[in-house]
Amino acid sequence: MFRILFILITGIAVGLATRRTPAAKAAERGIRFTVPALLFVFGAAVGADDKLIDNLGRYGWQAAIVALLGIAGSIVAARAARRIIGKGGGR
Repeated sequence: MFRILFILITGIAVGLATRRTPAAKAAERGIRFTVPALLFVFGAAVGADDKLIDNLGRYGWQAAIVALLGIAGSIVAARAARRIIGKGGGR
């Protein structure tokens, strides 16, 4: 866990130090390809897991509920932040 946090913090520091360099622009372009590739690999790994696929009905509903509650919480937090910051106009 601490190793992951250390790598994340190191990446942030490197990003801040090099954000106005050509390397940063190249990294930004690379992200456009890396994120979909990671999602594809994650999907392939989930699809290859027989236990998960066999229990998809049970896990699927739980995942859908967690996702919907996460979206609802994000909307509530965004509206609260907008009101606190003062740019929302009371919508």
